[in-house]
This record gives sequence, structure tokens and C-alpha cells, in this order.
Amino acid sequence: MEKIESNISKVGGYTGKRMAKDRLFKHFMTFGGLSVIIAISLIFFYLASVVAPIFMPVKMEDLNSLPLTKSARQDTVYLGTEEQAEIGVSMSKRGVVAFFDMRDGKPIAEEKIALPEGVEPVSFAAGDLSQKTVGYGLSDGRMLLLEQKFDVSFARDPNNPDKDIRTIKPGINYPLGTAPLLVDPEGHALKRLSIQHTDDETTAAALTDDGRLLLVSYASTSNMLTGEVSTKREGVELPPVPNGDIRQLLLDVKQRDLYVLHGERFVTHYDVMNKSSPRLVQTVELVPGGETVTAATILSGGFSLIVGTNNGNLAQWFQVRDENNNNHLTHIRSFKPMQGSITTIAPEYFRKGFLAGDNKGDIGLYYATSKRLLLDRATGKGPITVAAISPRGNAILLEGNDGSVMTAKVENDYPEVSFYSLWQKVWYESYQEPEYNWQSSAATSDFEPKFSLAPLTFGTLKAAFYAMLVAIPLAVLGAIFAAYFMSPKMRGVVKPSIEIMEALPTVILGFLAGLWLAPYIDNNLAGTLLAIFLLPFSFVITAYVWHKLPVRLTQGVGAGWEAALLIPVILLVMGVALQLGHPIEAALFDGDMPHYLSNKWGWSYEQRNSLVVGVAMGFAVIPTIFSIAEDAVFSVPKHLTSGSLALGATNWQTLWNVVLLTASPGIFSAVMIGMGRAVGETMIVLMATGNTAVMDLSIFTGFRTLSANVGVEMGEAAVGTTHYRLLFFSALVLFAFTFMVNTLAELVRQRLREKYSHI
Repeated sequence: MEKIESNISKVGGYTGKRMAKDRLFKHFMTFGGLSVIIAISLIFFYLASVVAPIFMPVKMEDLNSLPLTKSARQDTVYLGTEEQAEIGVSMSKRGVVAFFDMRDGKPIAEEKIALPEGVEPVSFAAGDLSQKTVGYGLSDGRMLLLEQKFDVSFARDPNNPDKDIRTIKPGINYPLGTAPLLVDPEGHALKRLSIQHTDDETTAAALTDDGRLLLVSYASTSNMLTGEVSTKREGVELPPVPNGDIRQLLLDVKQRDLYVLHGERFVTHYDVMNKSSPRLVQTVELVPGGETVTAATILSGGFSLIVGTNNGNLAQWFQVRDENNNNHLTHIRSFKPMQGSITTIAPEYFRKGFLAGDNKGDIGLYYATSKRLLLDRATGKGPITVAAISPRGNAILLEGNDGSVMTAKVENDYPEVSFYSLWQKVWYESYQEPEYNWQSSAATSDFEPKFSLAPLTFGTLKAAFYAMLVAIPLAVLGAIFAAYFMSPKMRGVVKPSIEIMEALPTVILGFLAGLWLAPYIDNNLAGTLLAIFLLPFSFVITAYVWHKLPVRLTQGVGAGWEAALLIPVILLVMGVALQLGHPIEAALFDGDMPHYLSNKWGWSYEQRNSLVVGVAMGFAVIPTIFSIAEDAVFSVPKHLTSGSLALGATNWQTLWNVVLLTASPGIFSAVMIGMGRAVGETMIVLMATGNTAVMDLSIFTGFRTLSANVGVEMGEAAVGTTHYRLLFFSALVLFAFTFMVNTLAELVRQRLREKYSHI
């Protein structure tokens, strides 16, 4: 065949030129098709490359044992690091604070807390990690508050003038002065202690050796001239816990709630917001009988309590508000258990993660929101007694029962992501029940990111559903009438006019929908719904009346021009419906249908809702579906329709049994392309909805789509963060969804084409 084509081309003349052009065009089309496939593949792989890191497992280097001095690792009660994880700090039960190099364990500085003569520390408490404040309970009923400081300075590098040398100088401060603060006026030793300190207020809860539970708050003021700090004390004795010895005190960072762990499995919650009048709220059994609580801590933000047991179980608890506006400490979720008894739990500084160690020397790194065990590792050093995570979450510190201190670098940038957190209901802190929620940022640092893609995916499908509900009947039926029944002259006006609508920018449609259509429908809701209900019936009634009219009246209208008669009918019905809307609202809905739906029926109602989006997006999608479907119907060979009519079939029988079957692949393609347009639409849903990530099928509520979410938040997402990569993942989900729908549509189209090609 190629040889024949070559000979024809050599002959020259019209036929040879045409064959040469055909071959050139064939190669050009092949190149274009391959280019499109390559471009789409590159887009997919680029999106996948940005998304892939959030699904990679957490990595941790091998544990490095640090040869600390004996004083730095004797009776350790606290471990920590500065922000860069270059300098570590160890605090002993005796009040020795040692700073050391995280790389090799070499000592950098060592201080002993300033204590009055004859007074010894008997308890220790660490406040919120972000405040870097700790407290020592003393044998005379007082406590000493101190904070870590890491002064950073820069000096010019003598060997390279373009660079600076950073120097970190560690030390300790006494934010309320070097004099210990009075906790127990009776002077009993503080057996247990919990503290929280801010610039405005300091609160301490203490258990004395004679069994009294005390709550003390300090308001501090400083002299601007001398720098002297003075404190005002206010203290009360708390109601005793119901039963059992007190094992641990936990005060939240907001200094509003105190949790007292007592017995072997109970916690008592005190409301200490009013420091002069605290109250016992409830006592909760944390674990069933036979199991013992061995460690507990409060997560960053102060909302959640993490509890570990002697069986290796770990669980999260926080307060949940009931229908009577009362808070109850509630079990939220359990995590994958560890092999041994939990000995220590260390929370992260700013995220909802924590590190747990057990008596077998194993550690586990967890994240609460995503319910993930990020990694587990055996240390081989016996029970883990103290653990810490660096401020940036990129390093851990551990101390074993033998006094050995270990450290390791950690790559843990995206702990918030899991199948559970992306697609299932999550019980977020301070929420009354598990929910699907997308909320990527907030004004406070204790915010728990909410990265559920379920409401965004639901919103995308909801937008497409209502848009197609409007577009498919109008576009497909209009295309059938225009191609099969409409007069050529009228078709020559209607088809180009509708196709021109496709060039209208969707931002204009969104602007009109948001600023004009939404308020108009809101003010005429009953009339709008009545018009939507009456219009189909008006078409049927008009057609029936038309066929009952005398022939002498109908002959004056040319064949194929009947549709023009529907224009005044549509305008009349819409006008009447809108006029009747307000009396109907006054009679049945107290004059305000939106308000009535919200307050009487309990339906959620928003001015920018799915009805507005359905109308606006429907008109955006109609030109696409109409144009392709009309071409498909119009392209049905005339000999098929002529043969059907010649055999005695009516126009409607020919349409139903011949035309629609033959054109069905094209009509189906038109619908699927229109659906793809609706799924990917951004500006209309962005401007015409409330843009709220909710899951509600109601036509009177808004939603947020994947594409709109990317458009809104991409500009404010920090590059490389979980938020940034999940926006790319949203785009990848849209890409995959569109690819699967188009693939399925093509398979169905080919099946229809094969089935009806013989007609």
C-alpha cells in the first residue's frame, strides 16, 4: 500500500498532492495525539511527585548513645533540646541542670538551682513545652520556678566575611525571682507538683505529704526601673479525690483544668478557671478493673489527655460538651498497643504527636489526629524512664533505666495524614462527635489541623449532580429538537447562539450568580420553586392545546417553528409563579420561607446554595452538551430516517427507534464531557456558594469543591507543608476521577457504537 501511495505521489497532479497532504496530516495528528498523552502523563507524574512524600513512612536514624557526665544523668527527671536540636538539657531530681552537645554528649554548661540552706527538692513538674518552664517542689512547702534559655548570637566569620557564625549560649532564668514561692503555709513537703506559667499568671497544683491537695496561683508584676519581680499569691485547698492515692497531677496550659490521677485507674477532673473557687467536676474510670494507669500526659494545646497502661495500651481522652452544655471527659480513640507496660509519654511541642516508652525498652511514635503509629523501635537499653521530642519534631531524646542517654534524628514532616484522617469521620478536640471536616488553619498555635477530603469530594459530586440535573434535560432535549424537528433557518440562529454562550467566562457567571441570582432567589424562593415545578407541566399542556387547535390556525406556523411559541409561555409561567410566590409565603410560611425552613422545619438554609449553583453551572454546561449532542443527532444518516418513515413509522417512532439509538454514543459523550466540565468548575462554585466544607444533600445548603478549595487556599499554603501537598493531592484526586470517568465513558461509547452501528 505504501508503495502504491509513493507511486501516486510521484505522478504529481491533484491526486498526488492530496495524498501527500493526507500523509502529512496523518503524521501531524499522530504527533499531536502523542503529545497530548505525554503532556497528561507528565502532569500526572508531577502531581504524584509532590504528593508522594506525605505517604512515605517516618524515618529515624540509629540511636546514638551519649557519654554524658555522671551529674548530667543521675536521677534524671527531664530531658529537652533547644529549637535546632543542637544542645540538649538534662535536669536531675537533685536540681542539677546540665546542657550538653547533642552530637557527642560533651558538656557545655552545668548549673544547680538556687535553694535555701537545708531545703531539698522532693518533686518536679514541667509546664507546657513551648514555655520552657519547670518547677521544683521543695521540702518546706515552697516551690522554685525556672525556665531554660538559649541565647543566640551571630558573629562575622573571620575566614569568610560573607558568612556569620551562630553561637548558642544556654542557661536558666528565674521568671518569678530566685526566692522560692510559698505553696503550703503549713510548710509540709510537696509530694506531687504540677505547674503552668505565662507572663500574666502562674498556677500550681500540689499534693503535700500529709495528703492535702492545694491550688495556688500567682500574679506577677515587675518594676520597670529596678526589674524586681513581685508576686501576689492566692491559694485554696481542693476537695479530696473520691478514692485511692494520688499518683500524678496534670494542669492544662490554659490553667483552666486540673486532672488528678489516683488509685490505679481513676482520674478526677477539677475546674480551676476560678482560682478562688475551684470545683470538682467528675471522676472517671480510665481503664477496666485489672489494668493500671502507669503514665499520662497532656498533648500540645491542653485539650487531650493521653493515658498509658501496664498492658501497653494507649488511649486519648478529652472533654466533650453534651446537650445540656456540660463537659464530660470522654474516651476518644485507642492506639496500637505496645509490648510492655508504658513507663513514659512525651508530647510534641506544637503538634498532636507523642512518644511512648515501655519497660521492655521499646519506643513508639504516635500521632493522635491521624490515629497512626508512625514508627516503633527497640532500644535494647531496658525500661525507658524519660523521653523528649525536639521543638521541631525532628529529634528524640531517651534515657534508659541504666542511665544511658540516647538520641536520634527523625524525619516526621507529615504525621497528620492517614486514610483515617482523610476519608473517615474524625473526632477532633472540642467537638461533640466525630465529623468530616476541612479546616487547614486557625488563629491560635494550639490548633488541630483538619484535613478531611471527604466533604470536598462530596461537594464536588454535589455540584456536578445539581448542574447536570439542570443541564441534561435542557441540553439533550434541546439538541434533539434542534437537530431533528427544528427548521433549518431557525436552527441556523439557535445553534450558533447557544455555542457562543460557551465562550462566556465562568467568572462572569459566578459573579452574576453570587451577587444577583442568589439574593433574587432568596427573596423569591417560593416563586422560584413554583416556577421550576410548573414549567414542565406548562410544556405538556401547551403541546396538548396546540394539537387540539384547528388545523387552519396551526398551518400558519411553519414546520419546525413550534418551539418559538414556548417563549411567551415560559415568560408567562415564570411571571405568574413569581407573582404567586409572595402570597404563598405569606399564607403558608409566615411571610419568609427561608426563615421558616430554618426555624420551623429545622432545615439548614444558606443564601448561596446548591439551587443557585445548579442554575448557574447548568447554564455553563448546557452549551457543551447541546453542541456535541446536536451534532450527533444531526449526523445520523438521512437514509436511515427516510427508510424508517417510508416503512410507515411516525417521526416519533423514527426518533426513538432509529435516531436516538444511532446517536446514543455521541449523546453519551456529550453528557460525560459536560459532567467533566461540571466536576472541574472553579469560579462559579467559588463565588456562588457559601464555600463551606459541609456534607449535606439539601438543595438549600452550600458546599466546597476540590477545585474551589485549591483555588482559594493554594496562595496561602506554605510550600512543602502538609497543607500544600494535600492541595496537590486534591488536584490528583480530581485528575484520577476525571480519568476514570472518561475511560468508563469511552468504553460505554464504544459499546454503544458497536451495538447500534448496524442500524
